[in-house]
Amino acid sequence: MSESLVRHFGVFQFKPEISEEQIDECFAAMQAMVGQIDGLLTMENGPYKSDEGLNDGFTHGFIMTFSSPEARDAYLPHPVHLKVVDLVQPKLERLVVFDFDVEGTF
Repeated sequence: MSESLVRHFGVFQFKPEISEEQIDECFAAMQAMVGQIDGLLTMENGPYKSDEGLNDGFTHGFIMTFSSPEARDAYLPHPVHLKVVDLVQPKLERLVVFDFDVEGTF
């Protein structure tokens, strides 16, 4: 069947005083959104792991997959997502979030 998935990815630069435990708490809360928000299919995350050195100070990244653009749109104002934003965003120095559609047969 033909579908249009949405990849929602971001990179974080945490403030220097944020501990590894706090970072883990942020990503655990993000991971917990899977199953609570309809259409959020997967969430993967991890620290920067390349010798390339092109991360511009960003230390961690994540990728979420949504079942459709509509599912992504419903996620943005969802109360569960907004609660996670309130937890994560104050711990960040900088962030970038980027979405793109993935067309094809899945």
